[in-house]
Amino acid sequence: MTDSIFVLITTYGYFGVFICTFFSCLFIPIPTSLMMLAGGALAASGDISVPILLISAFSGAVLGDQTGFFIGRKFGRRALTRLSRSPARARVIARAEATVDRRGGYGVFFSTWLVAPLGPYVNVVAGAAGLNWFRFTIADVLGEAIWVNLYIWIGFAFAGSLALVSELVSDVMGLIAALAIAAVAGLWITQVLRAQRATDKAREREQNQETPPAPFAKQSESTI
Repeated sequence: MTDSIFVLITTYGYFGVFICTFFSCLFIPIPTSLMMLAGGALAASGDISVPILLISAFSGAVLGDQTGFFIGRKFGRRALTRLSRSPARARVIARAEATVDRRGGYGVFFSTWLVAPLGPYVNVVAGAAGLNWFRFTIADVLGEAIWVNLYIWIGFAFAGSLALVSELVSDVMGLIAALAIAAVAGLWITQVLRAQRATDKAREREQNQETPPAPFAKQSESTI
């Protein structure tokens, strides 16, 4: 795999790096992290320029994230509207949108570099949930700057042990992604259960209000 990545970079150059980072942010499984490690190793040997490599990878990643965000903004709302027909789901979606609006920038920031495999999904969800574009862009730019610099400079520093470093990085990122997925799933289940309990309580209150009161039993008057 590493040799193929080297061939890809040497053949297509900076444009190939740009295209790969762009499409990797749109659900296409491209080993972009490994590609940037290889690019950093090539830069260490003087074959390519570090500044141009950084710009190519960074611009491709940011444009890919922006594309995913606007896809979610344009088409994701329809799916959320359909789900909102259910009162329980409507409460969950409303709470999720409020959470994204208040803290969505942090999720975007960490998904671009710490849990990069989740990044494309977070971009679309952020767009569909109505996250402010400016907040999304700030978090996206900062996160991608960390992601691109981290991998390229690691490849640059450990050019002689690239295979070992790439395997280690892949294992660590896989573990982080798995933990993040488990955490998100747990939060989602918690929200669904809370919404379901709230719906059940609301139904109980409605039923109690609709049930007519029992007639009072007439008490017989006692004679003296």
